[in-house]
Amino acid sequence: MNMIERMRPRQGLRVLITAGASGIGAAIARAFLEAEARVLICDIDEHALAGFAGQNPAVSTMIADISDEGEVDALIAATSERLGGLDVLVNNAGIAGPTGAIEELSVADIRRTIDVDLMGQFLVLRRAAPLLRASEAGVILNISSVAGRLGYALRTPYSAAKWGIVGLTQSLAKEMGPDGIRVNAILPGVVRGDRMESVIRERAAAAGLSYEDMERQYLTNISLRRMVEPEDIAATALFLASPGGANISGQAISVCGNVETI
Repeated sequence: MNMIERMRPRQGLRVLITAGASGIGAAIARAFLEAEARVLICDIDEHALAGFAGQNPAVSTMIADISDEGEVDALIAATSERLGGLDVLVNNAGIAGPTGAIEELSVADIRRTIDVDLMGQFLVLRRAAPLLRASEAGVILNISSVAGRLGYALRTPYSAAKWGIVGLTQSLAKEMGPDGIRVNAILPGVVRGDRMESVIRERAAAAGLSYEDMERQYLTNISLRRMVEPEDIAATALFLASPGGANISGQAISVCGNVETI
């Protein structure tokens, strides 16, 4: 195997991607499909799923809310049935959560953020683990955030959940490493797209600034002074699932242009 071949995932990988119909998840799904993997994506947005499948007919799709234990059980059963097993799990599903001072946040909003962003990953992992252990070389990619290595004022539930994902990742790398399973977290920074625009708009409103001023503030805190693209995250996911990433595990890998503070 030459060096270029080592950088490519092997053909026929069985891949499950949560929240794979749009944004980062869709970019990762397209990348694995281009690498000739067998891909199943889930999402709560039926319209987005239909749109992605229309453009990518090789993909398998399913509606599932990963914060619901019963729906996760059905998702993993479908993964086993449709793909015949699982080699790569991309735990991507998450929500932005509320923006505001801690005393202003509702308990319901805090719990919902933790349930989706952190508990959802636990629910998927506990059911997917037996399939991954049966794989020749299982790979888990948990999508965290730069908010999982930096404090994030006015976005405390989101940041707390993303820090939790890093701890989850490092713990599972130790637990599952003896079975040959590699576990890493990818920490995206300011990713261009509708979701980031919404976050900037809400934070601008909370801080009493214009959208343009808040966007400028975000970019000023990035060493490269630019947002990253969803495809940058997808490229990292592909590498971590390739032979080139065979000895990378337990890591929290930022893809962010070096966000200095948020």
